[in-house]
Amino acid sequence: MASQVNQLHILLIPLMTQSHLIPFTDMAKLLARRGPTVTIVMTPLNSLRFQPFISEQTSKYRLKIQFLELPFPCRENGLPQGCENMDSLPSPDLAPNFFTACKFLQEPLEKWVREKMEFGEKPSCIISDFCLPWSENIAIKFNIPRFVFIGISVFSAVCNFKIVTSKVLERIKSDSDPFQIPDIPDEIYVTRGQLPHAKSQSTGESLNAIFNEFKASQLSADGILVNSFEELEPKYLNEYRNIKKKKIWSIGPVSYMSRDRGLDSINEHDNCSIKWLNERTKPGSVVYACFGSLSHFSSSQLKELATGLESSNHPFIWVIRKGDHYSIRRFEKWLEKENFEERVKERGLVFRGWAPQVSILNHPAVGGFLTHCGWNSTLDGVSAGLPMITWPMFAEQFHNENFIVKVLKIGVKVGVKETVENRRRDEGNDDDDQKGSPGFVTKEDIRKAIEDLMDEGDEGEERRRRAREVGEMANRTVGEGGSSFLNISLLIQHISEQSNNHQS
Repeated sequence: MASQVNQLHILLIPLMTQSHLIPFTDMAKLLARRGPTVTIVMTPLNSLRFQPFISEQTSKYRLKIQFLELPFPCRENGLPQGCENMDSLPSPDLAPNFFTACKFLQEPLEKWVREKMEFGEKPSCIISDFCLPWSENIAIKFNIPRFVFIGISVFSAVCNFKIVTSKVLERIKSDSDPFQIPDIPDEIYVTRGQLPHAKSQSTGESLNAIFNEFKASQLSADGILVNSFEELEPKYLNEYRNIKKKKIWSIGPVSYMSRDRGLDSINEHDNCSIKWLNERTKPGSVVYACFGSLSHFSSSQLKELATGLESSNHPFIWVIRKGDHYSIRRFEKWLEKENFEERVKERGLVFRGWAPQVSILNHPAVGGFLTHCGWNSTLDGVSAGLPMITWPMFAEQFHNENFIVKVLKIGVKVGVKETVENRRRDEGNDDDDQKGSPGFVTKEDIRKAIEDLMDEGDEGEERRRRAREVGEMANRTVGEGGSSFLNISLLIQHISEQSNNHQS
């Protein structure tokens, strides 16, 4: 059996955006640790970013992981040259162009598969991002088993399904009217303004057509992989299996092997954030604030966040994006003018660019996580056993907020009322008009949320106890004999059986 597994060749096809590439490369490590060869489709610029991390891991664990670099047709699809990652889109209006450009990866990928087949090396299976429906064509054309990887929470997938199929929105008159999500195990209320794509306007119809393609392509998949674990959302996994009528493997949290994630830090001992944390003597005293790769704040919101962190009187690490965007440039000038970093240096660190998130969250000095509620970050916080302050912005993040606060009961809401549509990165009037809007968060909101989360009374201690319990579950599930560990074994066994059945 071991020799048969070692002969498997798994082809991973991720969407070229950071929040999808990271779990795909994490998943590659988990699969390769069991023996198969894993090939990850990459574009040249993304390959440069991830190669050091993969090289380090393949050498350390002797993993058979390789990149397949394919050119990305930017200009042909109305994108700036070098725009190979959704994180670098100059405007959210270009999202449909980006998905169209992704379809052009199909032809060179088919050529690669055909060449492999000439040498008897056809991939044993394809695991594709659910956002890449054209991968279905390759699987059918070459008779290769195909599985779909879902990078969102099962809770949010079930909530979205129930909202759509119940037609509850037809009875809702206002974006701000709360309604209960029907037919789910917990009592959860949302508003229409908090739902995924609630703010899509100019790209609304195009995106809806794309999302319908996503759903349709899942129908022919041999199974679904989810970045979750059985103990985290058991009732929703059961419901999801009933909805999909397919084999579903929960294999998360896939980031577990990535405490030394290359994107985070190649040598964490030389990383300034880790050094700074090592100087904090009180365990659980630091708040870590990070908002992912796709979240964009106005400069006025950044100023509010800065003063909110400062006024909380708790030590903090705050990760802000690098970039030549108007709001960032304006905010950097404000930081310099206010002498902010010098003012807070004894208890605050502003970190620019990619921070070692997994390592930071697992540092004993960190006691809370201020997050945008992206699923990768949510799982990172869960795995570290930390309570969270929730600040959702778009996509399914309000669902994740409800999961953290209402279901797991390990979070405190900062108070955002509705989604904030990603703003154009080149606009120059992004500021004061946002103050007072449902998506704007004041420094008082931020200060209060931090104080509530870090509270040392009974309520705060109970929240921390639950967070620790969930973190311990996450650690057990990926260990030998844990549910996710066993599910990966069952998945590889299934791939081996399906590969034999699909031999042409």
